[in-house]
Amino acid sequence: MTTNSIYAQLVNAGGAWSTAYGPFVLRSALQPIFKRVADGVFDVHAFQGLVRAERNGEAYPPSQFFPLVAPEDLPAVDSLLRSIHILNAGLLQRDRTLVLVSFQPQLFTDGVEQRHELDRIRLAAHEARLAPERIICDVSAASGNGKLIARTIEQLRGAGPRISMSNYEASEHDIQDVLALRPDFVRFDGDWVRDYLHNSAGSALLRVIVRQLQDEGIEPIFEHLEETWQVDLCLELGVTLLQGYALARPQIAPTGFNDEYPEMLLPPADPATAPAPPSESQAEPPSVASPRGEPVTRPIRVFGKRR
Repeated sequence: MTTNSIYAQLVNAGGAWSTAYGPFVLRSALQPIFKRVADGVFDVHAFQGLVRAERNGEAYPPSQFFPLVAPEDLPAVDSLLRSIHILNAGLLQRDRTLVLVSFQPQLFTDGVEQRHELDRIRLAAHEARLAPERIICDVSAASGNGKLIARTIEQLRGAGPRISMSNYEASEHDIQDVLALRPDFVRFDGDWVRDYLHNSAGSALLRVIVRQLQDEGIEPIFEHLEETWQVDLCLELGVTLLQGYALARPQIAPTGFNDEYPEMLLPPADPATAPAPPSESQAEPPSVASPRGEPVTRPIRVFGKRR
């Protein structure tokens, strides 16, 4: 499969972009990443693009679909999926929300191929009416050797997208490697995060890691949060970017996220700079702004929903 042929298969129908690979129909699912913008108030900071593949009406999870892709077709399929995720996020026509897509350095080891792929990312962003800096390219720490990852991040940063890193271990060595690469975001793997959150020692370690990253200007994203207590504990740790079924499930494009979580027109102050809450002796209950400007009394948790 050539790059030209794969882009010729892009289809915009039913309010969403999709495509095909052999007998498979490939669609985008988008899942929100929420940002805490004030006590109890959240806004959608980004959408992560996820592939949804089906054949003859039968769904194939990524773990079953990708082994069926011919190795020589993987770079083209990877490029295709990244493009439809960006295009579908653009159809939501939001003013600030970012879109997170995977970028696998091991598929584009040649410098020329990598530059061509960066051009395709910029083209997809242009077609989606998204500035390049609203694209987050996620690079897995397990996707290649250190030199390849470092070179890829340097090329991505030069092309405009923001960078996130994922799939690393919470060891001092790995953290120092991440700090040296200076991504914009670090995604914490949900499986071991859940293990750490179950005990006080693990929570204390996560608190230290979160503060260390934030002090360097790197935003942690805690993902795969499936229960409310995990969300609450992450907030106690100082995490502001959260993702998981406890907050919102992925939706296949076209999504209903604009109705469910409309973009805030005037987001409240950042938690780090927000004023301290009034004392209990004050007559008026404290409130924060809702997406449409109506006051919402704490401690109601608001996810940008219309009331």
